[in-house]
Amino acid sequence: MSSFACWSLSLLILFYSPGSGEKAFEVYIWSEKQIVEATESWKINCSTSCAAPDVGGLETPTNKIILDEHPQGKWKQFLVSNVSKDTVFLCHFTCSGKQQSDSLNIRVYQPPAQVTLKLQPPRVLVGEDFTIECTVSPVKPLERLTLSLLRGRETLKNQTFGGAETVPQEATATFNSTALKKDGLNFSCQAELDLRPHGGYIIRSISEYQILEVYEPMQDNQMVIIIVVVSILLFLFVTSVLLCFIFGQHWHRRRTGTYRVLAAWRRLPRALRARPE
Repeated sequence: MSSFACWSLSLLILFYSPGSGEKAFEVYIWSEKQIVEATESWKINCSTSCAAPDVGGLETPTNKIILDEHPQGKWKQFLVSNVSKDTVFLCHFTCSGKQQSDSLNIRVYQPPAQVTLKLQPPRVLVGEDFTIECTVSPVKPLERLTLSLLRGRETLKNQTFGGAETVPQEATATFNSTALKKDGLNFSCQAELDLRPHGGYIIRSISEYQILEVYEPMQDNQMVIIIVVVSILLFLFVTSVLLCFIFGQHWHRRRTGTYRVLAAWRRLPRALRARPE
């Protein structure tokens, strides 16, 4: 036997010998998804290289049910649900009295459910400044979020957020601009949550469109016209009130007989109407 063959045989004996301290079997964990939403359910497989394991299973604080398993217990498939936060899942098997395990960390995400855009102020003069503010409801993971402020199809600003947050958080992006005549276009905000680094996909949500009203200062002649029109309307209003008052008094006197008494008084001779001394 060659020296190479003897060396290879010695390594195999050392690896499989009970007292060698090496693993006699392997345990594997596989997940259908690496990042999930809190409302989702998904599959996790636990398997082992042991030909006839004594016992095996999945350790998790969440809900789980067994969907299928190998007749000799070499693998088991679980349906997992009700995950509210990042969780470590542990697969374990016991073979010939020895236990081995493998773990996997599953992250939980929260999508941008609501995106709100505000223009402050919503109506400005040409040349005045205004602010675009975009706010998104709590999101996780925040470091995978990008907010894009848009004017029509033009991107005004892209803002990303750093830091690995353990709980969902709101996010806000602002952009200051000067109103131009073309600023009558629609403004919007898009939130993009990129889960591809965690084996997921891109989730997008967009706000309702907002229109900035831009107007020009009125010319002097326009201001004069407005003043004249307002003055005429005011004059007509005062005149109508006075006419209503005069006709009302006339109608009231006719009803109370004031005019008849005055006419009789005038028909009396002047001597009778004179006040006695």
